[in-house]
Amino acid sequence: MARMDIRDSVLAMVGGTPMVQLSRVGRDLPCELLGKCEFMNPGGSVKDRIGVRMLLDAEAAGRIKPGDTLIEPTSGNTGIGLALAAAVRGYRMVITMPEKMSREKQVVLEALGAEIIRTPTEASSGSPESHIGVAQRLHEVIPNSHILDQYSNASNPDAHEQTTGREILEQCDGRIDALVMTAGTGGTLTGVARAIKKGCPDCQVIGVDPEGSILAGPGEIQSYKVEGIGYDFIPDVLDLSLVDRWIKSNDADSFRMARQLIRQEGLLVGGSAGSAVWAAMQVARDMLPGQRIVTILPDSVRNYLTKFVDDRWMRENGFTAPDWAVGTIGDVIRALPPKQVITIELSEPLGEAVRVFRERGISQLPVTDGGRLAGILTESDVLHLVVEGRANNDSAIAEIMARTVTTLEVHANASQLPELFDRGEIAIVVDGDNTVQGILTKVDLIDYLTKSASTTE
Repeated sequence: MARMDIRDSVLAMVGGTPMVQLSRVGRDLPCELLGKCEFMNPGGSVKDRIGVRMLLDAEAAGRIKPGDTLIEPTSGNTGIGLALAAAVRGYRMVITMPEKMSREKQVVLEALGAEIIRTPTEASSGSPESHIGVAQRLHEVIPNSHILDQYSNASNPDAHEQTTGREILEQCDGRIDALVMTAGTGGTLTGVARAIKKGCPDCQVIGVDPEGSILAGPGEIQSYKVEGIGYDFIPDVLDLSLVDRWIKSNDADSFRMARQLIRQEGLLVGGSAGSAVWAAMQVARDMLPGQRIVTILPDSVRNYLTKFVDDRWMRENGFTAPDWAVGTIGDVIRALPPKQVITIELSEPLGEAVRVFRERGISQLPVTDGGRLAGILTESDVLHLVVEGRANNDSAIAEIMARTVTTLEVHANASQLPELFDRGEIAIVVDGDNTVQGILTKVDLIDYLTKSASTTE
């Protein structure tokens, strides 16, 4: 047995992570698939490396001193790495972090003594309301404060070139045919790619970028749920020239693969590891026997216990299909006979809604404003209001309708329908600008499923 040494602090425990064969999820692949277990760092992610390195480099340069305030805009993991180092070295730590990021990240940061400021997820990186903009404003008003700035700090890629990349080369005896990595700031990808290209010039570097991000090139910027990867701008530390090609990932494949890694490999990883391994498996299908792919498993499941690890969260977000795979909401609508979408305009009086209830034999009526969904009116709500003397035929629908409405987008997974119907609701299907595209009921789903079963028998 190798002798177990004693470290002088947790900072000396960062790095030296193991490499593991992903032999179960990669069972049918022609090549070898390896994962670098960065989630086993003491703070739970690959970002521990840069948190410690940026702080120590800034100290060595005389830029910061114990007692100063460090401010960092982060998706959470860099913040944890920095907060861990700040706790040991004696700094006040302030973190700005988008609302999208998990509650688990926040409580870990708070336990490390960091102060947290949440910012709107939808704020673009250049907005003063973004986590980057808020950090800059705090820096301007807090004395002796510093933003080490993972997005432009050369210590970010340097840490990975000098440690992570070299470790991979050593663990693989210099034999790597493809390196597949997700990118956030791009510091990990840049640093590791530099080291690998030097030691293994023929190795292909494949970047993984989520749909909705622009790191792989211009495209539509939109929200996505995998945390810690992708951006709406190109960070200074990302060297795009090192990437031979990009693969776009999506939430559903990423979360399902992450759960597969947990269940089949026993690796307690986060969602971005799912993105990386899913993409690596796409690359592997074109590889030859005897070749080797390396990917990085960036962070730990600890950060996501109330998110993709939770079956209910997966169902509510349309990522878990039941045994009866029904496809999307749009598939259900297209498979059923065309029918008129019955709605009522916001400007109509209640008496008109009562007439529609009676003549159409329905009990729930979506309310629209210029074609866009504004609310919903139900028979039961109307009955209560009339009995209590708070509404009559001349009452304005706008004053009595419910404005909180459960909607589903056309591309959402249809597995969400049964739970919605169990709550006694109808499924109001909308497009991206909240225009009503269709209405589904429990009978519609039964009709669709029975017809689908008949065609497959």
